Parts: sequence; structure tokens; C-alpha cells
Amino acid sequence: MRNFIPVKTGVETLILPAGEAGAEAAARRLAAGGLVAFPTETVYGLGADAANAVAIAHLYAAKGRPAFNPLIAHVADLKAARRIGLFDARALALAEAFWPGPLTLVVPKTEDCPVADLATAGLDTVAIRIPAHPVAQAILRAFGGAVVAPSANISGHVSPTLAAHVESDLAGRIDLIIDGGPVTVGVESTIVGCFDAPMLLRPGGLSRERIEAVLGAKLTRPPAEAGSDDSQPLAPGMLASHYAPRAHVRLNAREVAPGEALLAFGPERLPGLDAASAVMNLSPTADLDEAAANLFGYLRRLDAKAPRAIAVMPIPEDGLGEAINDRLRRAAVAR
Repeated sequence: MRNFIPVKTGVETLILPAGEAGAEAAARRLAAGGLVAFPTETVYGLGADAANAVAIAHLYAAKGRPAFNPLIAHVADLKAARRIGLFDARALALAEAFWPGPLTLVVPKTEDCPVADLATAGLDTVAIRIPAHPVAQAILRAFGGAVVAPSANISGHVSPTLAAHVESDLAGRIDLIIDGGPVTVGVESTIVGCFDAPMLLRPGGLSRERIEAVLGAKLTRPPAEAGSDDSQPLAPGMLASHYAPRAHVRLNAREVAPGEALLAFGPERLPGLDAASAVMNLSPTADLDEAAANLFGYLRRLDAKAPRAIAVMPIPEDGLGEAINDRLRRAAVAR
């Protein structure tokens, strides 16, 4: 029997019917860093503010056994999508043909993309969708920003198509469920990577044939290694490894060598700290949610200082620590 990470339960999960009041309540919860489940035309999604890394860390924990795979950023319209992603002619053609709808496009981030690094798994691309469901649209417009929203279920469980499915999995773990009745598509969105050659990364609610008709070309397939544990993630729903620093990463450090940068965790001061070329603390209070929220950004910032190596203090394996350590081990693999 599968064991899930322990999370704080006992949160009062409010269930509201879809409507103007429900959309406004959802927007308020999202703005406050809360987790809100709502219907899209594909499945019910579990939403968090895409710019709030701490809320996203809570989302991973609520779903159980987080893997820090990239998440889809949902927005209300193409103007909002272009604030976070760069669209070439082919991506724009697909967006204009199929949005709003069950299509996710993976495109390069804009220079000032507000989506948190934790949501993109440290990649330079962002997955974007404009849902067609009127309830999702009302919530996104009331909120006014991007919302990441993987399926609203415990990881490994069947994706939810009714509010009752969400309640069964996540009651006591999330703040709010908006009940908009059954969804219409019932499978996740199709994901297309808008790379040099457009690539079908995940089949879903929009057929390959319709997409290829707009492109006037066949979609390529992901490389065989894209599904391996050692590969860089291309999109949500694929196995992932996070951003790999240029500097060597040394795990479970008990001291800091001269010229090393330190990725710290907790209040302990390591021997040699004063000789570190740079120090960033994932969480001075040893809070794993805070550490997860800071992980990708802090690695990037330390790596940008070109240290001799990045020493990483030990991080416990419980809760989100399992996923944090998984990503750190991948970063430490010799290249």
C-alpha cells in the first residue's frame, strides 16, 4: 500500500457553488496564498497563485509525494499569456485556433515572467493554457493573474471530474472547492512543446490531427530519454530533473571550503562559513515549505556568482524534503 507524505490536515475545506460569489471567494483565497479547486473543461484543477512559491510548495504537499514537475499556468486570455510566454508564429497560430480550450503550449518565458521558478521546475520555458470553462474563466478574471492548477487529486489517484472527487481526496488539505458540476472533456489537456520542431509532449483533450492541420506539419515525438529519471523535464506530466547549476554541487556538507558557496538550511552555522563566497539559506527556521519555495531561485543565484562549488547542508527527507533532496541529488550528478 502506498504511503503519502504527511501534510497538515484539519484545514477547513469550504465548498461553494459556482457563481459570482464563488469566483470572488476563490480569487480572495488565491490572493492570500490559499489552495482552490475549480472545474476546467478537462478535469478539476487545484489552483495556486503562479507567482507565489510558498503557495505552490503547499500545493505539491497537498497532492502528496511531490516531484516538482513543471506545472501549467492558467490565464484568462492571450494578452495575459503573452505577459508570461514568448509566442512564435506557430505557437500563435495554435493559440488563436484552439484557445480557450484543452491545449497547453510550452513556450519560452518572457524576460520578466512572474511565474515562480518552483512552478516551472527551474526551466526557461513555461506551460500555458487558457481554459474554456466559464467557471475557470470567471475565477481567473476575478483573480487577475496566472494560476497554476494540476489535477485536484492525490498524486497517483484518478483525475477528478466532479467536485465530490476532489472532496474525497483533498478535504482537510485545501481551502476551497468551487462546485461547477461535471466537466465535459474528462481527460487532461494536450501539451505541445513549441520548440524548433513542434512536439507532442502529452496527448489529451485535443487530437493530434487537428493540431497538425493548423501547423501544416507533423508533430514530432519526445526523445526516448525524455521519460527517464535523469532527463530534463519538457512539460508537466513528464519525469523531471530540475535546473542543473554549472558549479559542482556537494551534498550533506558539514563544513564550507574556501571559495565554495553555501546553500544553507536551518539555524546552524557551519565551520568555514566566513570563507564562503556566498551564502543563501533556504529556510533559517528549517521550514521545508519555505525551503521548497526558495530552492530553484537560490541555486540560480548562487551559481551566478561562479563559485568553486556549491556546498549544501543536510536537509531531512520527511515531507517536502523528499522532493528537495531528489532535486539536489540530480543537480549533484557529475556532468
